[in-house]
Amino acid sequence: MLSREKDIARRYLECRGPFGPRGSLVSAARRATERRWVGWGLVAGAAALVPWMWVLTATMPSTTTVSNWSAAWVGLDAMEAAALLGTGALLLRRDPRYGLCAAVAGTLLAVDAWFDVMTATPGPARTSAIMVAAGLELPLAALCAALAARSFTQRGAMIDVPVNGDRQSVEGSAADG
Repeated sequence: MLSREKDIARRYLECRGPFGPRGSLVSAARRATERRWVGWGLVAGAAALVPWMWVLTATMPSTTTVSNWSAAWVGLDAMEAAALLGTGALLLRRDPRYGLCAAVAGTLLAVDAWFDVMTATPGPARTSAIMVAAGLELPLAALCAALAARSFTQRGAMIDVPVNGDRQSVEGSAADG
């Protein structure tokens, strides 16, 4: 490799951050330390949410008037559609990254089911919300969760898998040019 190409490759690997590919200029010990800090930070964030939920339970009103209600629901449905489209398109292309889209789609569908049921007025509206959640949204969310889990167990997570230096490839795929 020419000196200029090596310099470009080195700078590229340096700018990828602590979670760059193995073999990058960032040491494995440093990556492990930074991952540990990020992990503990996320655990601390989850722990901080527990007292916050108690505050919300004690202080929030049980009913309220909301502006942009329809825009919020249309936005959530648009995100679900995009995640399902991404999952389907990547599955059809046999791209192993479909699992990431499937995880997002499943999460959005479960959130949609939860809020549909919890915000529906008692009576026929709530019955309808429960039926849609149980008959459509939650089974589809479970399918997406299964697809996501399968994608990570087939070849392992597609993160930090070094192939061809800084590029990733799938077994059996054509070599990069």
